[in-house]
Amino acid sequence: MAAGVLRTVPLAGELTASLISRVAARYGLPTAGVLRLWTCRNSPARHDGGGARADAEVVLNGAGRGVLAELCRVEPKVLARALPAFTMDDPKISTGREAGVAQARWRAAGTMAGPAAFGCRLCTARRTGQALRAVRYLPRWHRVCHKHGRWLLDADADQPLEHLDLRLSLPS
Repeated sequence: MAAGVLRTVPLAGELTASLISRVAARYGLPTAGVLRLWTCRNSPARHDGGGARADAEVVLNGAGRGVLAELCRVEPKVLARALPAFTMDDPKISTGREAGVAQARWRAAGTMAGPAAFGCRLCTARRTGQALRAVRYLPRWHRVCHKHGRWLLDADADQPLEHLDLRLSLPS
């Protein structure tokens, strides 16, 4: 695989799956198109209504981590610092005859590195230049964006909102 042309830097505490979605958007591709770079051994967790959960996390084997590093144009050690699930292994994809093939397995974020919440889109845009959805591992006591006055909501809930506006708006 050729290295990526555009550099995409991860956010601190971001889900690996969230970074893959942002990389896809950066290249103007659907996430499913970029996920074809890995052999996926299962499907992401879904809500009762059928939609994929926003807190779906992907675990990559060693070859898969190399593919992501090339695609992002970021050193693997930088990805390991920023993405809590980046270095986690799954024996079903990291051992055996096909361990050298870029593989992925889906998990719920809560079973990997803790609860996940949506990131503040305004902060994501300021940091990355893209006003896209990002999902990060965040404990509940760190879910207020003080800069923009937003309470960042759980990513595992089946609801359309990513945040609640905490700024006080009084009628005139």
